[in-house]
Amino acid sequence: MCIVTPALADANNGNWQTARRWAGLLGHDHLVSLRKQWTGAPQDEADILVALHARRSAASISAWASAHADRPIVVVLTGTDLYRDIDRDAAAQRSLALAHRLVVLQAEGIQALPPEHRHKARVVYQSVTGRKALPKTTRHLRAVMVGHLREEKMPETLWAAARLLGQQEGIHIDHIGGALDPSLGDMAIQTMAACPHYRWLGALSHEAARSHIQRAHVLVHPSRMEGGAHVIMEAVRSGTPVLASRIPGNVGMLGAGYAGYFGTGDAQALASLLHACRAGLGQPDGMLARLQAQCELRAPLFEPQAEKAALLALLQELHPSPDCSI
Repeated sequence: MCIVTPALADANNGNWQTARRWAGLLGHDHLVSLRKQWTGAPQDEADILVALHARRSAASISAWASAHADRPIVVVLTGTDLYRDIDRDAAAQRSLALAHRLVVLQAEGIQALPPEHRHKARVVYQSVTGRKALPKTTRHLRAVMVGHLREEKMPETLWAAARLLGQQEGIHIDHIGGALDPSLGDMAIQTMAACPHYRWLGALSHEAARSHIQRAHVLVHPSRMEGGAHVIMEAVRSGTPVLASRIPGNVGMLGAGYAGYFGTGDAQALASLLHACRAGLGQPDGMLARLQAQCELRAPLFEPQAEKAALLALLQELHPSPDCSI
């Protein structure tokens, strides 16, 4: 199997985390190679191509289809694929047509596909190892946002909410992520100057980011588009509930009835949810406890064995073999 991902280890983003984890989960059953693109070189040869990102991996998908008309292609769809590119980008649309299977990373993703391709789609929830929920202070609320500073992550919502919160209200916000857009980095610095309760920590290692999530009372995730956010499952599997924008990619992870949504870009609603979580600290029937209970019900979806079983079932469909078992 050849897994093509447009981002390798140096990017430290969701595509890389997915590719690395799948190589690990499947490595006991299959010979797996990771590539930034498929070129047809001898070291790239495989029985199945798994390509992350319909648009950015389009050249690899097209090259494979030309070279191996009889070998399966699995295309894994990201948020920008589902909620932007497949509507307007010809290369992404061709990737859908060439794929034998399409993988979406949360339950709402199938509805974003053109009807003629939905029969090829399978939902594979991503996974992460669980971490023990830590005891947390009731003296203040610590919120964390994890995501590089770019337009899709909509950090402006967090900054506007921070400005609506008073310094003495006992709500502290940590923000982790590199400034992929320098202008957004400038805005983060300006928010720190205006709001002492907000800290932009810049880019951190994956391990450090997970540690911050584990220690926070709540994760804030205000994106405008997502295919299936790693940070959501990392929070849920760490015992940290989530406040998230009500977009399909987040609803597909947390469920339609989840109580921690706010409207996309609605800083006032986010600030109100943070106030409610702060007011409910230590209360068994408070907002934070309610969100915690809802997240615990979703946690089994994001277990590594569940992801591995879904992947192996998908591969068994495409390449039946008595060896393709858990």
